[in-house]
Amino acid sequence: MKIINYLVFFLFACLVSTHLQAQADQEDQSIDGQFKDAMQKSNNYTDSKGKDYEVIRRSRMLTLKANTLDSLKAIQEKLDNVTNQVTTQQKEIATLQTSLAKTDETLSSTREEKDSMSLLGMPMSKIGYNLLMWSIIAGLLGFLLFFIFMFKNSNAAAKAAKSARAHLENEFKEHKRIALEREQKVKRQLQDELNKNRG
Repeated sequence: MKIINYLVFFLFACLVSTHLQAQADQEDQSIDGQFKDAMQKSNNYTDSKGKDYEVIRRSRMLTLKANTLDSLKAIQEKLDNVTNQVTTQQKEIATLQTSLAKTDETLSSTREEKDSMSLLGMPMSKIGYNLLMWSIIAGLLGFLLFFIFMFKNSNAAAKAAKSARAHLENEFKEHKRIALEREQKVKRQLQDELNKNRG
């Protein structure tokens, strides 16, 4: 049983050390990590004047240079991609702004058309059209009321004239009858007088 415990402990220690080594390797992959690693593994050198120098192996320096250039190349590619993407997006934005401007123009012309009408070929706003139509209706209603008033006045005058005519006709008939009776009476008297004078 102790052997199994030792074996489990040994496997656990190996896993932990492998994990820590993998993390250390990942940290070393960055440019900054590579520079730090190069500085740690470099040798110190002091010249006769007392200046301190760090001596780095040429192979390590070339590897660091190649890795740095690769990183810069990758960064430049990303930058180019981002620049291309920005350019593409700016073109899309310009296209969308043009489309939006056209849509706004269409919308405003549609609103104008919606808010206006054509009357006898002349464009008018709906408010002006409504005002004109109600003015025409009010004018026609005014003419109708005026003609009704005139008709009633004319009708009343015509009735008064008919009544006066009927009254005059009655008076004329009465006068004619009286004149006829008088004439007949005078004729009888004349005939009586003629008969008296003859006989």
